[in-house]
Formats: sequence, C-alpha cells, structure tokens
Amino acid sequence: MTNNKGPDPRMDMARIPRHVAIIMDGNGRWAKRTGQPRSKGHEAGARNVREITEACRELGVKALSLFAFSTENWRRSKREVDSLFNLMTKSIKRYSDQIHKTNVRLLHMGLSGGLPAEVADDIQKCVELTRNNTAMDVCIALNYGGRRELTDTARKIAQQVQQGKLRPEDITEETLAANLYLPGHSEVDLLIRTSGENRISNFMLWQISYAEIVVTPTLWPDFNRDRLHETLVEYQSRNRRFGGRP
Repeated sequence: MTNNKGPDPRMDMARIPRHVAIIMDGNGRWAKRTGQPRSKGHEAGARNVREITEACRELGVKALSLFAFSTENWRRSKREVDSLFNLMTKSIKRYSDQIHKTNVRLLHMGLSGGLPAEVADDIQKCVELTRNNTAMDVCIALNYGGRRELTDTARKIAQQVQQGKLRPEDITEETLAANLYLPGHSEVDLLIRTSGENRISNFMLWQISYAEIVVTPTLWPDFNRDRLHETLVEYQSRNRRFGGRP
C-alpha cells in the first residue's frame, strides 16, 4: 500500500544513494505465511516492484537494479518457472507505457538466450521504448548470474587479445568494467536483501565490491516505502571508507 507521509525526516536528501540494488527475496514465505499458493506471493512481489520503483524515483535514486530471476532459478519446478515468466510478461505489457511516461529507462541484464520468446520480446520492446529516458534506470536482472557475467567478460577480453586488439599487459579494472553486460552502469552504492538471508546469491559480484549491504527481515511483498526509508537511514549512518582508514 502506498504511504503518503513523505520521506523519513531522518533522511538526508542530499545523500541519497545513486545506485540501489535489491535481492527481492521472500515471496514464497509470504505466500505460505498468508495461506496462499506461491504464485500469489510472486504476484504480490511484482506489485511491490512498481511501488518501490516509484519510491526510488521520487527520492532521486538514479539507478535501481532488481534481481528478478537467476541462472540458478531454473532448478525450480517447471510449474513455478512458467508461472514466473507468465507474470513477467503480464507485468511488462501492463506497465511499459507507465514506465515510459515517468521518464524511466528499462535495462535488461542477463542472458536473453533461454528465455521464453514472448518474455524476451516484451523486454526488448520496453527497452527500445524507454531507451532515451533520463529520470532513472531500472535494471532487471533476468536469467542472470554474477559468476556467469564475469566468465563471459573474461571470454570477451580473451577474444580481443586473440584478435590482436588488446595486449594482456594493458588489461585493467576499467577493461573488465567496459566488458560487463551493461558497461557504463554505475557501481552499486547500496545492496538491500529482504527476508533476512545473509548472502548475496551470486548477484552483481563486480558491481557491489564497495556497496553497503543492508539485510532486512521484511519479506519482499511487505517491503514498503517505510521500510525503504528506514534502510536508507541505515545506509546514511554508515561511514563509507572504500578500503581507506576512518
């Protein structure tokens, strides 16, 4: 449910993180707790994506990355996987115009190969529709794994070396960053994980190197604007040293 109370007064609006990434966990447990099938938990989670995206845009967050479906999630039952992709297709078709009207740019991070054709096509259409939007980037990590991204990055760089376009001694951190799935996408300032699990689950391993991590016990469908604001207050209480001394 939308909270119209406005930003938490403890927040410093001049120190809003530029890039927030969220591991959206807890849909299944939310469904079990409320006595509903898992599919209803995913539906509630999808509705919350819209709510939190709008909240981040209003606060001035410039990039929001959402872990929607990992390369490991294919291990789930076919019934659940099919249900997830059907929900994604409906959500993209329903909200594409609204995303565009709010000047949000949609990006896809992950492997298009292997996705159902309709899902891949709908995502690409929304990416093209919003290509020139500037208010905020929303990156959907779909069929994504951090190790796979780094493996693919290493392979691309190796091919450049093999083709004589790059010398091994010239490879730098900037070289790797330029060959990730979304080169130019800013590094993550704040990584949020809902549902209380203390792990990063193979998400954006390169980009979260210096991110502040906040784990909340709140299940994703219940992670509303108030919880987001509390998380940002926690983020702002941290002293980000990037490996240096305090």
